[in-house]
Order: sequence, then C-alpha cells, then structure tokens
Amino acid sequence: MDYLTDMGFSRELAAQALAATGGKSTYKATEWILNQRKSDGIVQKQPALVEPPAKKLKQDEEQQPSPPPPQQKSFPFLSTKVAKKNSKAAVPLAERMRPTSVNDILGQDHLLGPRGILKSLLEGDSLASVIFWGPPGTGKTTLARAIASTVSYRFVALSAVTSGVKEVREVLEEAKKAKKYGQRTLLFLDEVHRFNKAQQDAFLPYVEAGHVVFVGATTENPSFEINAALLSRCKVLTMNKLLPEHLEKLIKRAVLDKEKGVIVSAGISSPEMLRVEDDAVVFLAAAADGDARAALNTLEIAVLAASSRFQMMVVTLADVKDALQRSHVFYDKTGEEHYNIISALHKSMRGGDADASIYWLARMLEGGEGPLYVARRLVRFASEDVGLADPQALPQAIACYQACHFLGMPECNVHLAQCVVYLALAPKSVAVYQAIQAAQQYVREKGQNEPVPLHLRNAPTKLMKDLGYAKGYIYPPSHSGPVEQDYMPSSLRGLKFLRWPPT
Repeated sequence: MDYLTDMGFSRELAAQALAATGGKSTYKATEWILNQRKSDGIVQKQPALVEPPAKKLKQDEEQQPSPPPPQQKSFPFLSTKVAKKNSKAAVPLAERMRPTSVNDILGQDHLLGPRGILKSLLEGDSLASVIFWGPPGTGKTTLARAIASTVSYRFVALSAVTSGVKEVREVLEEAKKAKKYGQRTLLFLDEVHRFNKAQQDAFLPYVEAGHVVFVGATTENPSFEINAALLSRCKVLTMNKLLPEHLEKLIKRAVLDKEKGVIVSAGISSPEMLRVEDDAVVFLAAAADGDARAALNTLEIAVLAASSRFQMMVVTLADVKDALQRSHVFYDKTGEEHYNIISALHKSMRGGDADASIYWLARMLEGGEGPLYVARRLVRFASEDVGLADPQALPQAIACYQACHFLGMPECNVHLAQCVVYLALAPKSVAVYQAIQAAQQYVREKGQNEPVPLHLRNAPTKLMKDLGYAKGYIYPPSHSGPVEQDYMPSSLRGLKFLRWPPT
C-alpha cells in the first residue's frame, strides 16, 4: 500500500485496488486503479517528476538483479591427463584392444595370410560383398573395421539390432549419390541375421548395381538366416574359432599395452606394476573357448579385483576363476553353462539314461537354447556314438533337425525329445568315429603325398588313358561276387582304420 500512496493515490483507493486484485501484486493493483479512472472518465494528474506508476513498476522489475548462473563444479585436482585416462578406463578393455589393422588380427590366416582371399583383395584396394560367419568373439566386427581403415572406401557401420529398414534405405541412397562422384561405400551390417528375409531385400538392388560393397556379420548359419538372393551376391567367409594360443597372445598384449591395456582399467601407470601368473593366462585362454571378448572382459574383472590387495599387483589363477563366476561370462546360452549342459546331455545319451537325457534337454530349452543347435548336436551324436550299431539313428536325427527348422519352438520340443530318447536307448558303436580319427591322425603325421594308384584314377581323356589312368581297374558290379583289388596306395596296403564288426 505504501508504494501506491507514494504514487499519489489515496489510502482508500489503494486499499480498494489491493482488495480487488487479491493483494498479490502492486503492479496489478496500479493497473486496476488506472482502468477504474479511465472507465469513470477521470484522468488524475500525477505529481511532478513522478513517472506513470505502471511504467515505473516495469522499470523497477527490470532493474532487479537476475540470479547468478549456476556455477560449474570444478575439480582442480583432476588434470586433463587424468580426465583423459579416466575416459579411456570407462571404455571396456575388449573395445579398447580392438585391432585397427588387419595385420594385428589373430587366428584368421586362411583369410589374411599370404594366400588369403582378403589379403589379395586388400592389396588391390578392391573389395567384393562378403558375409563373415563365425562364433562370438572371433573378430567379425573388428575385421570389418580394420578393412575399412585399409581401403579408400567411405565406411558406414550399422547394426541390425538398433537400425531399421528406413535408416538402411537412407544410407543406401547416400551411397548411390556418393558413387556418382566416384566415391564407393563400404556398408557394414552387424548381426545381419536379426533382419528378417523381407528386410534383407532392401540391400539387393544396391548390391547388384554396385552402389555399395556389403559386409555382413553373423553368428548364425547364412544358409538358413540370409536371404537366398542376397546370399548369392555375397561370398561367405568363415571366421575360425580362436585357439588357446591366440587368446594367450591377446591376453599378454592387453597386459603389456601402456596406452589401451588393462593397466588403464586398474589406474596404474606402468605394466611393470602388474603381473598375471602364467597358469592364470593358460586357464583363461582355455576357459574363454575361442571368444576374445570374453577373455578380455574376464581379465579386466580379475585385474580390478586384485588391484586393492597389493602395491605390486599380481593376478592369480584364483582371481581369474573368481572373475568367471562374478561376471557370469559363461553362464548363459553361449557360455560355460551352455557347454556344461550340452556335455551332460551327450554323456547321458551315451550312457543310455533316457530320463537324464530328457532332463538336460529340458534345461537347455527352458534356458532359451536354440532348437537347431540341439538338433545339430543330435545329428553328430547319431554318427559318433551310435554309428553302425543302428544305421537308422542318423535318419532319425536328420528328420528331427528338419522338423525343428520347419516348426521352431515351442512346437518342436517333442521332436527333440523323441530323438533324444531314441538315441539314448539305441545300441552304441564308436567304430566309425575312431576310424576317421585314426585316419586323419595318420594323414597329419605321415603326410598327404601318397600318389593315387593308376588303376583308381579317373581317365576322361585319351591322353590320360594312354598314360595308364584307370588301366587294370576291375568294375565290381560286373562280377557276381567280391573282387580282389587294391584300393590303398601301395605303401599302405594292409593298413586298417575301421574295426568292424566289433570283436
């Protein structure tokens, strides 16, 4: 009210204005007074040198000091170097250690060795559309990114898990435009099997026209998961499962790397302050079962667990075993428990225990295991453990696989159960399995250079016949009984691999 009376209004009028406006704002009260004066036809002359009330109120409000902006928290003790190191540590070890050059990729010599198909293509700075197929952690994504850094192509990486067809089409159209200006595009699609076959159709015209070089990565069999038309336009390259010696080398590389290695995770300054015991490295390389990502993630957990104990950090076998449990790396359908249960199923069928076999099958199915994986193992079992003792076991297992492929889960559970019970109750023989194992071992140890006997060679031309190819070969169907004829190389005559019938 005092403010209104200072403006020259009477106390009575000021009280009326405040009551009419609820007393919340002197600005609103002033406006009410002015409106009342205007409606009554009264224009009150304001005292000299006093500005109009509404104008003065606005000016006063504008002159009120604005609240200070919130201050950023500063950490003077955290240097730029330390902050950069902390940002590196936030990235998982497996991602930090991802090779950027094809020369650093392990275990894929059949592709990147001196005579590897990818080696030849990269040396010529030319690529063909390919699909990398292999188990998790073998380096499919790493290889695609390393290729991109080697060739002079525009690189675009997508994941079928997070990208949709709309985004893919936008990328493909951009690639089409880029080609007009002489720039080729390398399009990498991770987890390509996550796209259904209709979605995969989006790539066809662009791959066929050469607008993009398509590189897909999948852990699933391309024969079943990739559109047949797209598959026919791509070369499927199989990625080998990494061997323990490859993983040992990778683990040691992560321990010794000063910029990206596991010392960054632990916050220590030098690899000399960290020692991973040899038996821990060997165990981890074997337990990771060919998965580089699992090996490095477990190593990182083991190092972090050991970091609080000693100034000189020593990672022991016990640390690695604890890390495996703590991180649950092998307790899913692609980890250790997966292999433990399939092993239990295999051994239960081999031992003829149908109830145990059904139990382990149920464990796998309830855990989300893919039915086709189980069916593939049953096909293997039918020949490896039943074999010649019951020749119908293999057709049964193949029929089970086909049923699983046609129906999927949950309908195919009964087909798997029927096959498991059949194999568990069938008579067993490992004669064929032992025979092929012995033959392959012999070839590896003794060499593969024994010449094929002339009478067993094919002779499609006159020249070959003149050279003695197929000469002296006896055609068994032309004889009523067995014929005496040598089928082994001369130096191996009398060598036996198959022990059948069993004695």
